[in-house]
Amino acid sequence: MTRIPVSDLSRYLFQGHIRRAGCLRMRQNASFGLGASSLGLPRSLHTTTGLHEVNSSQHTSAAKSDPPVPLRKQLKDQAKALKAAGKKKKAKADNQTVPGWELTVGIEIHAQLNTSRKLFSSATTSFDEPPNTNVALFDLAMPGSQPIFQKETLVPAVRAALALSCDIQPRSRFDRKHYFHWDQPSGYQITQYYEPFAKDGHITLYPRDGIAPEDGESVTVGIKQVQMEQDTAKTIAQPGEIHWLDFNRVGVPLIEIITHPDIHHPATAAALVRKVQLLLNAVDSCVLGMESGGLRADVNVSVRRTDGGPKTLGTRTEIKNLSSFKAVEDAIIAERDRQIALLEDGGVVEGETRGWSLGSTETRRLRGKEGEVDYRYMPDPDLGPLVIGKDLVEHLRASMGVLPDAEVEDLMSTYGLSSKDAISLMLLDNGGRIQYFYNVLDAMERRLQEEPSVPPTSTEHAVLVANWCLHELGKLSVKDTDFQSQGKELYFTPAGECPIPAESLADILFYLHRRRITANLAKDLLWAVFRGEIGAAGTHKDVTEAIEKLDLWFKELSHQEYRDLARDVLEGEEKVLKDFQKFKTGQSRAYPQGKLMFLVGKMMRKGPEQRMDPKSAETVMRAVIEDRVGAGM
Repeated sequence: MTRIPVSDLSRYLFQGHIRRAGCLRMRQNASFGLGASSLGLPRSLHTTTGLHEVNSSQHTSAAKSDPPVPLRKQLKDQAKALKAAGKKKKAKADNQTVPGWELTVGIEIHAQLNTSRKLFSSATTSFDEPPNTNVALFDLAMPGSQPIFQKETLVPAVRAALALSCDIQPRSRFDRKHYFHWDQPSGYQITQYYEPFAKDGHITLYPRDGIAPEDGESVTVGIKQVQMEQDTAKTIAQPGEIHWLDFNRVGVPLIEIITHPDIHHPATAAALVRKVQLLLNAVDSCVLGMESGGLRADVNVSVRRTDGGPKTLGTRTEIKNLSSFKAVEDAIIAERDRQIALLEDGGVVEGETRGWSLGSTETRRLRGKEGEVDYRYMPDPDLGPLVIGKDLVEHLRASMGVLPDAEVEDLMSTYGLSSKDAISLMLLDNGGRIQYFYNVLDAMERRLQEEPSVPPTSTEHAVLVANWCLHELGKLSVKDTDFQSQGKELYFTPAGECPIPAESLADILFYLHRRRITANLAKDLLWAVFRGEIGAAGTHKDVTEAIEKLDLWFKELSHQEYRDLARDVLEGEEKVLKDFQKFKTGQSRAYPQGKLMFLVGKMMRKGPEQRMDPKSAETVMRAVIEDRVGAGM
């Protein structure tokens, strides 16, 4: 029996033996990890590539010999195929329901835990090491090797279950799930099928999470259970019916999150997976998302008639290994439509496992559906019960911090962000982007306190910081091949550090907010900081010095200069001015804002842009137009 005292886990936590968010890709191979070369393994495991080679012609599934097709080409081919078939791709909003039918979806999500050790061996979980170097004897099922539960792997697992509002079971057990495949050396996977460590949770989704409009203000999806289990080897398909195997991933600790079949719309299914990823990242359980392969989803899909058909759920099929939020939604839509078409033609839906490729228009059959009997589940005889104390659970519950829903509400109410921007900040860069936002915001607020002319309740500066963190930073390091060749790229650490120091961006935005520099100059300064031209090793030590030395301060036109420029622009625009006259005389109800901005644009192009502010130009142009219309043009 394995009893995990909270004192031991606290020591692991605070002495750095358990990695914090974002460390999974950066931590170096620990000294206690056993490499394949030190294990006396058969020579067949070692090739010049360090990968075990398997001839797939000896197995039922064959590797594709063609190289992978880029996603953009896949999507174009999909659109062409639909056009050739006389079909038109529906908007997602139109794809959520089919009249006369009800869709039911349950989801199984596999997430790699943020730990430095494998589940039952001391080998490390770094994925940046050469193939087949982070393996122990037990990972390769060497005769005589025994599983040793690594208790620090429990910390992120319990955190994840608490974030999903699950009940932590004081006693759980490990089972063997038997199946033979080249990616599972032992012929079975250790999991928690009968007695998982967490049960009976739930997750609530809102419109801001991206649920289907048909779900209304919210939808709650039940979590049946969360279980710990091992990952398998990584299979890399090669031309010529060959597979390469990298056993570094064997034994990496996973949690499997199994939902109840409470989802009835494809968009809501994708929203659930997205929010689960957000929750796991927020509590430091899983720092690699779908885009990095750290989270995968299997969806179970069934349909039934709503017009007098059976009330029981239809036969379900399972779609395996979906690796993006878009794939979750698109695969469910395709499988739902396939099942409906089959039933309407008098056919029968078979329980089976199906696959999906990005850019596809339909799912494909992989194999008949295995059941519990096929897997021959049995308690693992080498592992005793896992006992989790209440003190550990309460300690982890108290140390989890703010969960995403509460943080989104705070970003919206305190800082004035839209729900879309708040969620985007939290999703990007595994939490590094939002931490950078807070760092920049703190630095900018220190600057604002030096000149306290903005009321404390104002959120304009926070919205400005969010816009730049989301949009302007996203434009860096693209379409600049000369610069990319220098190895520069935009990245964010879990602590919110990036090549643009928070203080530098705060200085730029402070001067922009105070209208001491123009927006275009602010963007140029951002590029200069990114390129290293401004900074400790650059030509100018900081943003302020660069503006001072180059005399880049905004010297705005006087009010009279704005008016003279506006009058000049209005010459010859009598046709446009008639629209404003119609509004003033009541012949038109809508103010011609588009025409106004057209004139402001002409004004900005004609005048000295470096001395003009668009808001001032709009205000003055509106006033001059009022004068002209009032005077009969």
